[in-house]
Amino acid sequence: MTAPSTYGLSTQARNLQWLLTDLVEEVPGVNSVAVVSSDGLLLLSSDPGAGGAGGAGEPQATPRPKGPRGASADLATIVSGLGSLTTGAAALMEFGTVKQTMVAMENGSVFVMAISDGSLLGVHATPDCDMSVVAYHMALFVGRAGHVLTPEVRSELRQSMENTP
Repeated sequence: MTAPSTYGLSTQARNLQWLLTDLVEEVPGVNSVAVVSSDGLLLLSSDPGAGGAGGAGEPQATPRPKGPRGASADLATIVSGLGSLTTGAAALMEFGTVKQTMVAMENGSVFVMAISDGSLLGVHATPDCDMSVVAYHMALFVGRAGHVLTPEVRSELRQSMENTP
């Protein structure tokens, strides 16, 4: 993954992009990452073609396996749907708020963790990833990003995703 394009973004937005890039590059087994707003809109993505953390159309130094069908929008949809489903289930069972959801499949895993104000962090990982390491690094991201992901920064990130060719 190459450095993200941060032209015109605030320091907070650039820091979030850096944190997301670090998560993808430093955690073994992580294929792709998406940050989704409470209304299901993609805010940040590790998909280089999505204009998120990888920058628009920038080549990756080391090829990575693609996320679900190679599209960050697909991962964002999955993350949003899982977040909504588990939040509804927790409310129905009166279990409180959902902190993390993990779905292990034959050919990969999907992790979803709440950030703040309904925003979610989603990770698509390989089937042989160390789930505890992925969850630990997701928790670090959430801890660092939660106070930065203000309504203003979310709006800025949405606009940057919309303005990416």
